[in-house]
Amino acid sequence: MSEPNTTVADPTNTPPGGSGTRNNPLKNALGGSAGRSLGLVLALGLLFAVGAVTSGDRFLNVENLLTILRYASIIGVISIGVTFVITAGGIDLSVGSVMGLATVVASLTSIQLAATQSSWLLMVLVALAVGAGVGLLNGVVIAYGNVVAFIATLATLVGARGLAELISGRSTQIVTNRDFLKVMRGEFLGIPVLVWIFILAAAVGWFLLNRTTFGRRTVAIGGNREASRLAGIKVKRHLVALYVLSGFSAGIAAVMMLGRTTAGTSTHGLLYELDAIAAVVVGGTLLAGGRGTIMGTVLGVLIFATLTNIFTQNNLDTSVQAIVKGMIIVLAVLLQQRFASARPSKRGG
Repeated sequence: MSEPNTTVADPTNTPPGGSGTRNNPLKNALGGSAGRSLGLVLALGLLFAVGAVTSGDRFLNVENLLTILRYASIIGVISIGVTFVITAGGIDLSVGSVMGLATVVASLTSIQLAATQSSWLLMVLVALAVGAGVGLLNGVVIAYGNVVAFIATLATLVGARGLAELISGRSTQIVTNRDFLKVMRGEFLGIPVLVWIFILAAAVGWFLLNRTTFGRRTVAIGGNREASRLAGIKVKRHLVALYVLSGFSAGIAAVMMLGRTTAGTSTHGLLYELDAIAAVVVGGTLLAGGRGTIMGTVLGVLIFATLTNIFTQNNLDTSVQAIVKGMIIVLAVLLQQRFASARPSKRGG
């Protein structure tokens, strides 16, 4: 009996343009998150070059660079929380208003008096509790009330801002707790505490998204919510946790804002939700969900903070700045759509 004529394909002998290109580590890296991060780093470097040329020593001054980082830190912490929500296919338009509400409640005279008699940490805990509480409300309404995230968080945006105005009487509340201000306006190793908080938040966010089951479930829910449910993930409970995390991030940002401005007011955080979403999208997180990147979000925040500083240094019209930001956002979304259409679909339906 003659043996059947079998041919064993040589995996190393692949035709040009075939699947062998998938085994190219450099090409795979540049086509993935590393390539997107490299593009953002180059864009940030280009902005620094523009700033150096247009403003000279004023821009490259150490104090000015720290100013950029201080400005980026508050938006950055909010953006990290928003990254998780968008990665899961959701949206949170309320974070700016939640931050404003948290600054108002934490700076109430009664809260500051109690903090003076006990510890300045009481103001921090109050701000975090307000942020997490509103986030919990958002999550329950969206996950269990089946309200579209856009509508639910838009309602919270309006409601939280109105509540902040009602509580504060539309007036600015000055922070008088010296211990709180000493810590929040201090420095460590020559770097402002606000920047350290941003660095810590980014590190924790990166670890949570990339090295934990929580992060993997977040990505899975954004990729295909129904498939995630069938796989045993408690989708509704997880969505609630994500919105609590987003609100908690807004609470941290409120503490930072109180330290930076020494005041609590209902106008804090105005339009911050748009800046945060812009930074997240420009950073490479898909608006449709299924892919998120904390490093990209950090770079996106730094890009917008640097752009704002350049416009301020050169006394340019804020309207032009808004137009440039809009163009950057549209370009980022177009690139996302292009990359998404070029990749084979991994969704089950």
